[in-house]
Amino acid sequence: MNKLPSRANLDHLKKQAKELLRLYRDGNATAIARFVHHLPAAAHRTDSEVIALQLRLHDAQSCIAREYGFSSWADLALYVETSAFAHHEQAVQIRRWLGLAYGGDVTGTYDAARPRVAVQLLQEHPDLLATDAYVACAAGHLEVVARTIKADPAWTNRVGGTLKLPPLVAVTHSRLGLLPEFAPRLRECAQHLLQAGADPNQRIGNRFPPASLATPDEMGPLSALYGAAGVIRDPALTEMLLQAGADPDDGESLYHSLENPDCTRLLLRYGARVAGTNALRRALDMPDALALELLLAHGGDANEPAGEGPTKVWGAPLLRAIAVRRSSRHIAALLAAGADPKARTAAGISAWRLATQVGLPEVVELLRAYGAEENLTADEEFVAACARADAIEARRIQAQHPELPGSLPEDRLRLLPDTAAWGSNAAVKVMVELGWPIAARGGDWDATALNHAVIRGDAELTAFLLAHGASWRETQGFGDDVLGTLSWASLNEPTGPGNPDWIGCARALMAHGLPNVERDPSNPERLLIEGRPKQFSEGVTEALLE
Repeated sequence: MNKLPSRANLDHLKKQAKELLRLYRDGNATAIARFVHHLPAAAHRTDSEVIALQLRLHDAQSCIAREYGFSSWADLALYVETSAFAHHEQAVQIRRWLGLAYGGDVTGTYDAARPRVAVQLLQEHPDLLATDAYVACAAGHLEVVARTIKADPAWTNRVGGTLKLPPLVAVTHSRLGLLPEFAPRLRECAQHLLQAGADPNQRIGNRFPPASLATPDEMGPLSALYGAAGVIRDPALTEMLLQAGADPDDGESLYHSLENPDCTRLLLRYGARVAGTNALRRALDMPDALALELLLAHGGDANEPAGEGPTKVWGAPLLRAIAVRRSSRHIAALLAAGADPKARTAAGISAWRLATQVGLPEVVELLRAYGAEENLTADEEFVAACARADAIEARRIQAQHPELPGSLPEDRLRLLPDTAAWGSNAAVKVMVELGWPIAARGGDWDATALNHAVIRGDAELTAFLLAHGASWRETQGFGDDVLGTLSWASLNEPTGPGNPDWIGCARALMAHGLPNVERDPSNPERLLIEGRPKQFSEGVTEALLE
């Protein structure tokens, strides 16, 4: 692994990447070997196979980053930028470091935490630990935490530091806890704080914008327990806090713990109540049914009334589960817990009809066993055929009813964007080819199919939709267009199935009529598109400028 110079320069690193790309395109064997050794896409390939990949600048940048021990160019760039603060006053450097260790709900920004970059900086600048107790909390450095408590016992329950945190919150909300090598250290610090008298119910108000560090949202409290169970999702740390008296009904922990059912199970064992937390509906977003089964076994209401927002469209949890295409195990759990098999959406669509519309034959059979079967109209048979990507049957029905799909009501037309959100590409293609309105909006954030494809990083579906008339100007529920969706997705990299390819999405947009793109002269990190500034990831930026 190469070692970065003490004062690495990002422009110089970009030149290295461009030189590597030039050598590769010239067929240089050493350059090709570097790609094979460091770039996952080129691993275990012959020289001719690597040349056939037609690698681009973002691939060269990724290779350079990995040669220096970073998982991505974005992490390398962030490291270089932050490392430059080592030559500024230490208070500025500490604030920048803490911004890498915590999420925006703690820092009051939109920036995502970058724990691995924080660790690399800490290795280069260990003096940060010695000078700031809150850096020690975030890094799990017990010696400094213990020394601070000994010098000032009242510190254990006092808000302080650059981010105005109580020490226990500073420990449990540190994203370094997501790294296996740091989790035990943070537990040790938390245990020491609790033994020294720290209140296990320490909390802060949520600072995520439009709130801020100066004006946190006190109606959205973030407790130390929420950090353990919902941020770093550490069962051992969660149980430690519960044993010390942390309140499991803090309004956030149960909802956010569901990604690790072991944390959920602990919260329920210590008395967390399901009612009023919206955790049951959150469990419907989990591909695994275990979290849902836990909540139902501990008092969750299988017929819980829908609140405001996207859940109100579908109504009962059973309908929501069907609408987002959860497994038959999810549906069986709800039905066994007493869910009404004949529930209807606000538009009057029954659970059985909805299951046929979204193409879930196993769920249809489950509901039939509960006596929910109904006769379908020709329109409903057409929708069902489209949902299961049965183009032959859908065309047969359309031939008899040529007004389809145009005559379908709005709540059925939203099936196109809903299906794109689920990733059922075959069904999306059948619908589009049969004339479904391509700009129909749906999904949890009221977006078009193109917006859903882009946020998932599905370059192939993005290109298909654009080729069939979709427009980058199509808007979504957050008031922005497809470029806004691409900007958010490429910078925040939301997790999901498959390997997202936002660079491929950018290239598809460029190939289908995106206007001229240029650097923003007032801010080189942004691009101007029709005079509007937008920021994207490094790779997407380079693709849009190609």
